[in-house]
Amino acid sequence: MNRDTRTLIVVLVAVLTGGAAAYAVRQYVRNMPAQQPPVPTMNVVVTTRPLPVGTRIAAADVKLVPWPQNAPLAGSFNTVENVLNRGITSALEMNDPVTAAKLAPIEAGAGLSPTIPEGMRAISVQVNEVIGVAGFVTPGTRVDVMATFRRGTDGLTRVVVSNVQVLTAGTKLEQDQNKTGAIPSSVVTLLLTPPDAEKVVLAAHEGQLMLALRNPLDVQSNDSEGTRTAEVFGLPPAPVKPVVAASARPAPKPAAVAPPTPPPAPPKPYTVETIRGAKRAEEQVREP
Repeated sequence: MNRDTRTLIVVLVAVLTGGAAAYAVRQYVRNMPAQQPPVPTMNVVVTTRPLPVGTRIAAADVKLVPWPQNAPLAGSFNTVENVLNRGITSALEMNDPVTAAKLAPIEAGAGLSPTIPEGMRAISVQVNEVIGVAGFVTPGTRVDVMATFRRGTDGLTRVVVSNVQVLTAGTKLEQDQNKTGAIPSSVVTLLLTPPDAEKVVLAAHEGQLMLALRNPLDVQSNDSEGTRTAEVFGLPPAPVKPVVAASARPAPKPAAVAPPTPPPAPPKPYTVETIRGAKRAEEQVREP
């Protein structure tokens, strides 16, 4: 082997060795994890399991996890003791942060009462499978409450209140897990203002209630005046008896007042005409 051949072999070996080393370094750098500066954290209380509405928080229901300090969570808690024995007013999933907006006030207890907003009332109505829209009236849905009234052969059906939130169905406070399942129940609890609650109670006493399920995105109120029996069967509307107001007794006419009698005219005096020469005169004669 001459000198040129040996030189060529050495150069080829050096090139191959350098290329392999460069490839290995490149792969190592590519697979090396990126170094990130440490982020300061703080403790935040989160749930350990799904918690439905009305649950009273126990120590096993929550835990502490680190949370970035540069992204604080409004209303969060950093100690477990601050959330124990407080009721849930909004359903929480697993690992959900527990915030003040989702908890009942301290010592307010658990169950349905803390979920009722200020100024509202919860009222329950008895339903069956038909009235409850075949069981699909579940907590969180919105309904219209209709009532049917009958007076003799005439009937009227109209919407009493519209766009009402359902709080509970039967004894359930939380919505069904699959969001579509039916909940058979005999009682539905509605969230109403005091005037609307009065309307529903009166309608339940005077007639028969029916619930109409609404699309949650439909927030328009129902301004229907109702439907009567004649309209359903295409009959002319029943004549409406005019309401005759009680005739008021006419006010007595004031008595005619006779004009005052003028005093009698004084008697005309007697006169005597006298002629004296060229003079003529009249003289009055007085009565003795």
